[in-house]
Amino acid sequence: MCYNTYLSTNSRTGQRIFACHCMGNQKCLLVPLNPLPPLTTTKTPPMDHNRQLHIFSRRDVLKLGLSLSIPSLMLPGAGAGNNFVAMANALHFNNPGIQIDRRPIPVSGERIPVIGLGTWRTFDAGKSKEKRAALLEVLKTLTQKGASVIDSSPMYGSSETVVGDLSKELNNRTKLFLATKVWTNGREEGIAQMNDSFRKMKTDKMDLMQVHNLVDVHTHLKTLRKWKEQGRIRYFGITHYIPGVYPELIRLIKSEKPDFVQCCYNIATRDAEKELLPLAKDKGIAVLINRPFEEGNLFNVVKAHPLPTWAKEYDIQNWAQFFLKFIISHPAVTCAIPGTSQALHLEENANAGTGNLPDEKTRNKMASYFAAL
Repeated sequence: MCYNTYLSTNSRTGQRIFACHCMGNQKCLLVPLNPLPPLTTTKTPPMDHNRQLHIFSRRDVLKLGLSLSIPSLMLPGAGAGNNFVAMANALHFNNPGIQIDRRPIPVSGERIPVIGLGTWRTFDAGKSKEKRAALLEVLKTLTQKGASVIDSSPMYGSSETVVGDLSKELNNRTKLFLATKVWTNGREEGIAQMNDSFRKMKTDKMDLMQVHNLVDVHTHLKTLRKWKEQGRIRYFGITHYIPGVYPELIRLIKSEKPDFVQCCYNIATRDAEKELLPLAKDKGIAVLINRPFEEGNLFNVVKAHPLPTWAKEYDIQNWAQFFLKFIISHPAVTCAIPGTSQALHLEENANAGTGNLPDEKTRNKMASYFAAL
C-alpha cells in the first residue's frame, strides 16, 4: 500500500510537497487533510502558538512517526494536484465511527473521554477572525471525535470568551464538559471572577470549577463546596503544574478530598507517579493531566527519530499518540488535556484515546526508549 501524505506548502510557489510511503503494490490510499488549502495559495498552514518557538513543527515530527521511512518526495503537477484534492476530500484517514475511550469520575461514576482540550495560549485569539475560524474547526472536531472536556482559566487571556462564543456559534454546549478556574485572592473577588467566567463561557452551570495553582485555595474551596450544593457547579477541583508543589496538592487531597486534581505529567516529567497519582486513585479523585507535551518540547526531542516498530501494536500512528497513550495508560489518569489551535492536531490527539493501551511493562519500555533518544 502507498500512503501519500501532505508535508508542507512552498510559500513562494504555492506548490504542495507530499511524502510517498510505499508499502507494497496494493491500491494507493491518499491521506486527506481537513481541509486542504487551494493549490494556488502562498500561505502555510497556521502553527500552534506553542510550536512556533521550535525549529521543527509538530506536523514535521508526526510525519516522521507515521512511517519508519520516507522513500521519496514528489511534487504533483496541476492535474495530479487537482485529482489529489478531489480524492483526499472524499476520504478520511481515521474511522470517524470509532469513539474514544471514557473513564469514570469516581465521585459520581459519570464517564468522560480520556482526551480533552486545553486552551492555554492556543485559544487566546482575541477578536481575530482568522484565528477564531481555525478554533471553530477545533471545537467542531472535538465533538465529532466524541471528546468533550475543555479546560480554561481567567489567566488564559481571551480563551474563556473564545470558547463561549464559538460553542454558542456551534450550538454544542450540551456536548461539552466545561472546566475553568478561579485565580485571584479573596472571597468576594473569587466570586466575581467566577461569575465573569460563567458569562464569558456562556453557561448557567459549570461542569468543573478549579482553584488555579492553589491561589487562596482554602477561601475558594468553601465557596465551591457551597456552589456545588446549590447546583451552580457539578464538580470542584485543585490544580498546579509544578512538581515542587505536589506535596501541597497531596496534603489538600487528604484534607479536602476535591472531586478533581489537575497536574503536570508526561513521559519526561514523571514526578506525579511517586505519590500524587497513586493517592488520587486510592482516594477516588479524578485526575486531569496538563502539559502532556511539555508545551511542545517533547517533539524537539524526537524530531529526528522514527517511532519504534512495536508502537503499532498499540495503535500508535505518530509521536503525539505515543506521548498521550503513555499518559492515559496510567490507571489513575482520567483525562489528558493537550492544547492545540489546529483541527488536524486535535484529531490526532483524540485518536490516542482509541485502540490498545500499553501495559505497565510496555509503559516502562516507552519511557526507556524516549530517555535514550
